Amino acid sequence: MSDSFFGGDFGPPADDPDDTDGRNGAGGEAGDGGDQPDEFGRVGLDAPDEFLEQGDAVYAALLARLGEASPEPRLSATRRVVELLGDPQRSYPVIHITGTNGKTSTSRIVESILRAHGLRTGLFTSPHLERLNERMMIDGVPISNEALAANWSDIEPFLELVDAELEAAGEARLTFFEALSVLAFASFADAPVDVAVIEVGMGGEWDSTNVADGQVAVITPISLDHTARLGNTVAEIARTKSGIVKPASQVVTAQQPAEALTELARAAELTESTFAVEGEAFRLLESKVAVGGQLVSVQGLAGTYRDIFLPLYGAHQGHNAAVAVAAVESFLGGGTQAIADDVITEGFATATSPGRLQLVGIEPTVLVDAAHNPGGASALAAAVGEYFTFDRVVAVIAVLEDKDVAGIVRALDPVVTEFVITSSSSDRAIDPDELASIVVGIAGADRVLVEPRLEDALDAARESASGSEKGAVLVTGSITLVGEVITRAAAEGWKGEEK
Repeated sequence: MSDSFFGGDFGPPADDPDDTDGRNGAGGEAGDGGDQPDEFGRVGLDAPDEFLEQGDAVYAALLARLGEASPEPRLSATRRVVELLGDPQRSYPVIHITGTNGKTSTSRIVESILRAHGLRTGLFTSPHLERLNERMMIDGVPISNEALAANWSDIEPFLELVDAELEAAGEARLTFFEALSVLAFASFADAPVDVAVIEVGMGGEWDSTNVADGQVAVITPISLDHTARLGNTVAEIARTKSGIVKPASQVVTAQQPAEALTELARAAELTESTFAVEGEAFRLLESKVAVGGQLVSVQGLAGTYRDIFLPLYGAHQGHNAAVAVAAVESFLGGGTQAIADDVITEGFATATSPGRLQLVGIEPTVLVDAAHNPGGASALAAAVGEYFTFDRVVAVIAVLEDKDVAGIVRALDPVVTEFVITSSSSDRAIDPDELASIVVGIAGADRVLVEPRLEDALDAARESASGSEKGAVLVTGSITLVGEVITRAAAEGWKGEEK
């Protein structure tokens, strides 16, 4: 990290915006490298990553902590660490994003527009699909293993100090996500970035990312999820998520159920923040199917942007894009200045959302989507019906405990021909036979196949889909499952690439 936080001499000064080399830089995906740096000083695609083991060691150290499925509802522990570090999260402005569905996609679109505007960006999202580095993006590229390991080495003594203080007070040591949040804040300060787009891990009020004060608070659609942690009603969940709204900030929200909107409006009023609601202050005017995505027209807070290509499928992504536009307008000009046409065009065109209706295979078509609650599954089903002309869809499903399996399956049922039930590597994955019994009750036994081993499930699904001229495989229900399939598809060359 920069010497402003540790008093040491670590690399280039913090005011050097062109530093993307060495430990401060953003490198490629793990295992990628290259003998010639690109225009940003990043390595290419051929040479091995000599810091791969160090990056792996950071993940192993995080995994030794209490997992993300069991967050501690507290801010004090994270706040103590960042205070010891000199509050790195205050060294750049923050756009803070929460909600139930669409958080990651909206975050990525916001970041893409900001980068097109010429800002150096940090993006923190969760969870990762294949590798931890994905969660911390600098200028649109996963943080390098070298930078990841170096920043971890800098913060680890302070994590251990706070661990000791917590244990002495009879509290649990810092969790996986608390430590990871600190690492992200420190890494962005070290880069340094001009702005950080921070996605909440769970909830909002006590989520460890909430030690940051977002100038813009963004809320994507809220529905029932994580009820054991966040509350049993949409209003309770909205109340918790509204905790990211800070004094005199700018609040941008997607369309919400009435009870959620009431809670968000109350939070904005109490903090004397501005409050922009989709459908009132801004809106998605139109979404038209296009090759490789859609053409969207958005009326923002300050400008209207027509027929802009967005390489993402589904009307829900059009709505996410509208929210992202309003968020960026709020950040750049307080909602009073339109975004330049070339910036919005580039920002949309370069937006990606891995694991969201992502094509990972051809012959047959294999799509993966990280939908893991009824709201996400409904959006997925609508997109499949609107954007594709499949005559047979074979869904490979694995779901984690505490999820609304029946709600997910009912949402998918109208567009799925056959369900192949399996399991992911997560220790929270529902037993395939238990999962199958729920699916059979909705879809009927003649449409359900159980293959406990993921490899067997994928083989069976691809074979079944290949029996139809326009057959496709849809993998969904669990982010862990989607990540594993993305990895396998790439390793086996499902898109026809050389292995």
